[in-house]
Amino acid sequence: MSPREAADFQVQAYRQMRGEERLAIALRLHDLSCDIAREGIRRQHPGAEGQVDELLRERLQLVIRS
Repeated sequence: MSPREAADFQVQAYRQMRGEERLAIALRLHDLSCDIAREGIRRQHPGAEGQVDELLRERLQLVIRS
């Protein structure tokens, strides 16, 4: 299967889902991306464990502003 065929297949699968199912997927992907970002913050700032969520919020604000 080519990348284009795979993308078309995925879009078709999403179209067959209810809105609630698509929303649940989006929320899980958001949680996953936040977990990955937190791990990156921990690697960049090993001594800042208590500040990880604050640093994540700052990163998310930078994305929203740009």
